Amino acid sequence: MDNKQLGNKIIELVGGEGNVNSLVHCATRLRFKLKEHNKADKKALEKIPDVLTVVEKGGQYQVVIGNKVGKVYTEIMNGHNIHTRGSGDTDGVQDKRNVGVAAKVFEYISGTFSPLIPALAGAGMIKALLAVLSMLNWIDVEGTTYAVLNAASSGLFYFFPIFIGISAARQLNANPFVGGTIAAGLLEPSFTALLERTGDISFMSVPLIATDYTSTVFPLLIAMAIYAPLERIIKKYTPDTIQLFFVPMLGILIMMPLTALVFGPFAQYVSAGIGASITFLSEFSSVLTGVVIASVWPFLVILGVHWGVVPIMIDNFSKGGDIIGPITSGSVFAVMGIAFGIFLRSRRNKDLRSLALAGTLSGLLAGVIEPILYGLVLRYRRLIPLMLLSGALGGGIIALFDVRVSTFVFQSIFSIPVYSPMVGYIIGIGTAFAVGTILAFIFGTEGEKSKGVIETEVSSVRNENVGKVRYELTTPLSGKIIPLGDVSDSVFSSGVMGKGVGIDPSDGIVVAPFDGKVVTILSTKHAIGLASDEGVEVLIHIGLDTVQLDGKHYEVHVETNQAVKKGQKLITFDIEAIQKDGYNTITPVIITNAADYLDVLPTESSYVGLEDVVLTVLK
Repeated sequence: MDNKQLGNKIIELVGGEGNVNSLVHCATRLRFKLKEHNKADKKALEKIPDVLTVVEKGGQYQVVIGNKVGKVYTEIMNGHNIHTRGSGDTDGVQDKRNVGVAAKVFEYISGTFSPLIPALAGAGMIKALLAVLSMLNWIDVEGTTYAVLNAASSGLFYFFPIFIGISAARQLNANPFVGGTIAAGLLEPSFTALLERTGDISFMSVPLIATDYTSTVFPLLIAMAIYAPLERIIKKYTPDTIQLFFVPMLGILIMMPLTALVFGPFAQYVSAGIGASITFLSEFSSVLTGVVIASVWPFLVILGVHWGVVPIMIDNFSKGGDIIGPITSGSVFAVMGIAFGIFLRSRRNKDLRSLALAGTLSGLLAGVIEPILYGLVLRYRRLIPLMLLSGALGGGIIALFDVRVSTFVFQSIFSIPVYSPMVGYIIGIGTAFAVGTILAFIFGTEGEKSKGVIETEVSSVRNENVGKVRYELTTPLSGKIIPLGDVSDSVFSSGVMGKGVGIDPSDGIVVAPFDGKVVTILSTKHAIGLASDEGVEVLIHIGLDTVQLDGKHYEVHVETNQAVKKGQKLITFDIEAIQKDGYNTITPVIITNAADYLDVLPTESSYVGLEDVVLTVLK
């Protein structure tokens, strides 16, 4: 489906635009603030081919769709009456879920940073470009061109408190421009001049600790958390006739000095404490520091709370450079290596191979690893220890070289020049990528055995069960046999629905595979459940995710509870039309009560016609 259709479907499944308080997006996911989470249909969302997964974390309902998120977000905003204001905007509806303090903090930080991600990534990549040009001596670092481009890449970080003030206030449903004004006061020349003063300085006889607030984050996060409720209190007791000027005036008058006197120094102490803890751990064992940080990072990304760590990274820029970001690159490139290893290993499963290649390129070129984490790692859990091992190895090497960075960038191949020492960084990420690739290639996903091996194993099982009572099921439709483990729908490939096969149909006719009755027919006509006279229950699911067609291109020729004879026509469907609409027509044929039998064996043939046996049930 196109981006507009995808956006409309997502809005429908989160409960409609009336259930959405606000919507923002980051690099890979739509971040909804819903009025009632129980109105959202998580299972249906995760069945959409373009949706990698759904994560509920920190009060946000996150729909992960990968690199096209920006386009889908634009279609949603153009087609629906949804705004982007933050968590405080509830339209009078209170979220009754019990969200812990830590979750709320991460929600606040993540929601503040999400709108800033494009600007951060853009400015960071300009910084990386300058590093490359300088390294190649293609630009004069003393010249005007360099000065202009450096200003373009550094301006955001220098004035970052202003952007944080605006975004954080917006997240908390306070006036964002008042938030930005409070932050701007901390960067105004007459205030920054206090840094040059000698001796004690004070504000209204209260000692003032002059601090450089350029590139800081925490002071404004704390200040806006206090300002938002203060603004509501001031509004409540201020007459409407003077609210326009009195509310922002009093807010600025209170918050700017309070931030300079209390929140700023406190946040700096907290930030310094975190930095000191990391430094202490690094001095105790730099390798251990790298191993720990690199091991934790992928799980923070999966939970969608990794942006809560970004303020610490940015605060480290002005303190000799940040070591957290470089270390996390170890895990990021390890994940890319895992995807590349699966790409090399997957010869028969074209869908898996395509997903792995797309994830590898997304990571290497843009530093975005969510498609790999949700599409591969969480789907094939055996990849988790491989990811941890290769990531920890890369992170440990990077920490050993004490690699640092002084600007925000996504960890792609294009940002390599901003890390110093660059050689140590390359060794670290190269090791992580190579080890991840090798481990995934050797110990990767299931279902990648050669056809010969599969047939040998099936024949072996058949030989072991010679003499047992058999029930042979003829195929309900003609087509090429696809091993169930290779069907690109985890609900079927995992075997949770039962045992069976996939069939890539050669025509659009489904017939009864035995004498029995129709147990159920879905209203969308794409699936039918049958029960044989002997008690074997079968589900025939025509196409993958074709429920979204809502019956289009299907025609049903029987009714629920109707008795049917073997070979009787059940459903006809238009293969070309379904595929033209963007859907896969591979049809899982599943014995849903397989647990009642000794085993269910698939045919050894690669193609079946309507008279051929497709499954053998051992009683």
